[in-house]
Amino acid sequence: MSKLNKRTLARLLLLLVLLLAVIGFYFIPGVRSKVTQVMMLFSSMSVDSIVGYLRSFGVWAVVISFLLMMFQSIIAPLPAFLITFANAAVFGWWQGALLSWTSAMAGALVCFYIARIAGRDLVERLNKNFSLETLDAYFDRYGKHTILICRLLPFISFDFISYAAGLTAIKPLPFLIATGIGQLPATVVYSYVGSNLTGSTKTILFGLLSMFALFIAVYVFKQIYQSRQEKTNK
Repeated sequence: MSKLNKRTLARLLLLLVLLLAVIGFYFIPGVRSKVTQVMMLFSSMSVDSIVGYLRSFGVWAVVISFLLMMFQSIIAPLPAFLITFANAAVFGWWQGALLSWTSAMAGALVCFYIARIAGRDLVERLNKNFSLETLDAYFDRYGKHTILICRLLPFISFDFISYAAGLTAIKPLPFLIATGIGQLPATVVYSYVGSNLTGSTKTILFGLLSMFALFIAVYVFKQIYQSRQEKTNK
């Protein structure tokens, strides 16, 4: 099978999946109610609600948590840190961290391939103001740093970066490696916090961690800028 035929087949399969998802949501009441329930869980911004939801599935809680993380990855920009906190509370901090890390990696890879299958030409037709050439140059120059910074900052949608990366020339393996490295520190910290704190204290500490992450991001940007300046001056 030629490369063109494989791409066409992949697009048709993606379109079929999207069509089935739309049909399921609008014509199958059970599917609509489950999706609505999950969306309400995220909109509540309540870790306790997600903890209770996961525990209601008993031994299947791990699978449901994995699927929730995948869901929030595809339906950006839902807050992933809620699941990370909940996983730590339900499964323990290191088990929860491992679950959050692997499921987020899987979700990021799915977003990456959705964008790659959809294709650059389709995205350009949908949005003529979207400069993929500029995005290519940005990822070629700062790729790993881009992923690292966006994962450090919990208020930036990393899912959008995953979609954007799929539209650039970056390869899947480097993307996945950078994703794993970039998200690991925050996942471990949030999981440890989630296993030890509850209520308003968790919100306060999350804000402090966000500020700390911002300082790190500024530092990384500064290092990148200085490195470029040194290369330019040589």
